[in-house]
Amino acid sequence: MEPLFDRNVELVGWIQDRENIFDLNINWVAFVSNNNVFSSKTLKWLGPINGFNCLDTRGKIVAWNPDYDIEGSLSPLKPLQPLRPLTPLTPLRPLTPLKPLRPLTPLSGWSNLSFKSWLTE
Repeated sequence: MEPLFDRNVELVGWIQDRENIFDLNINWVAFVSNNNVFSSKTLKWLGPINGFNCLDTRGKIVAWNPDYDIEGSLSPLKPLQPLRPLTPLTPLRPLTPLKPLRPLTPLSGWSNLSFKSWLTE
């Protein structure tokens, strides 16, 4: 599992195999389908994923991983709603990662949404 940080370099969640996203309590909150992130509860489209950067529906970065370049995108097109995948097995809680250095502001900018609000918008 890879850690996800917000614009303030706070740990906000985890991404597993670029397929499933978990919150800090290891609750399954979102999944990836065709390079797009969807809520695991509502199937609502949350935005695209670019590497390990989770973007909002305007292409702005909500969460990022320090091992990958931080890149947003232009406003993406809304994809078709996928079928809900099977609930993944709950993974073991990873060790808390070291806090990375604060990154430069990405060209596309940061999302105004927090990770929690992005998941429930």
